[in-house]
Amino acid sequence: MKVPRDRSSVLAVAGASLAAVGASVCCVLPLMFVLLGVSGAWISNLTAFDVWRPWFSAATLLCLLAAFWHLYGPPSRCPSDRECAEPSTLRRRRRRLWIATGAIGLLLLFPYYIGWFV
Repeated sequence: MKVPRDRSSVLAVAGASLAAVGASVCCVLPLMFVLLGVSGAWISNLTAFDVWRPWFSAATLLCLLAAFWHLYGPPSRCPSDRECAEPSTLRRRRRRLWIATGAIGLLLLFPYYIGWFV
């Protein structure tokens, strides 16, 4: 019998990634566009998203918390209504979550360390 796949942690990590990009859009996108050779006065309009950074950061942290809850909390154990995930699958998902958390952390902290590079 095939074990049903639990997508809740994957959705939480995807949501955290999107929110982290939203939180750093004021700083990452203008630098990325300039590095790609795209220029124009409209790039400075992206700094208007700086007001939304705390909200996107909070959404990122909430999504990461949900992903950690699904992979380390009681939902990761064997519930009575479905079969357990294999230990190797659970280890792989946890490893990917930690890698995603590191990348998301770099995106969230980007506005604070960009000054070292520019």
